[in-house]
Amino acid sequence: MSFLYSLISGVILEPFKRLKFNKDKLKKENREKFIEENKSFIYKSASSICNRKLSWENDDELSIAMIAFNKSCDVYEDTRGNFYSFSRMVIRNSIYDFFRKRKNTPYLAFQKEDEDFDYIDVVQSLNEHEKKLENKNRADEISVLKEELSKYDISFEILISSSPKHKDTRNHLLNLAFNCAKDDTIVDHIKNKRRLPAKKIIEIFNEKRKFIERWRNYLLTLIIVLSNDEYLHVRTYLNIKAGDNND
Repeated sequence: MSFLYSLISGVILEPFKRLKFNKDKLKKENREKFIEENKSFIYKSASSICNRKLSWENDDELSIAMIAFNKSCDVYEDTRGNFYSFSRMVIRNSIYDFFRKRKNTPYLAFQKEDEDFDYIDVVQSLNEHEKKLENKNRADEISVLKEELSKYDISFEILISSSPKHKDTRNHLLNLAFNCAKDDTIVDHIKNKRRLPAKKIIEIFNEKRKFIERWRNYLLTLIIVLSNDEYLHVRTYLNIKAGDNND
């Protein structure tokens, strides 16, 4: 079973509502107004990721989300797809990092009525929450990946129908994609030309042309996922068998 089939069958893809967007608003001189206009988006993104209501006055998650939104304005490029999808992913990753850093720190929750308190183990309380986050984050990434692949005229349906059936072939392609993703010239060619540099890959890794041509779309997709930090959760589906050339 291909990794993309696992992604599609194992995760519910939630449609992301497209918002009107003017790239000029990302400029430094317009940034403060743009952030203010999108406080509702920032709140909804953070609240959805945290799976609870938040308060601007009391919850660090909203401050983190605000900083992440500003960061997404700084680094956004047209090649990253829809701005709001990209921004939500930056917010999600920042909040997720926050959860990971604090989960080893237990805290006390005081009960005002009887002045007693309960001990809350953050490690335990976050376990289930993190599972929900993992699933939601992965669904978000798949949605962004689907949009990005459309620019290469690749659909999930095409990938599923043309995915390798044999484990050895999949492992070989995964390791090849892993090494290609570490080569800046290959990654840059893919991003700029919107196609796989088959000739270069054949020359560098001594692969057969027939093999590369047969698995062109599948290999291209793997390289896109492995070379882009936006797809951290998608990568958990890639069971790469370490080869002698992998670091």
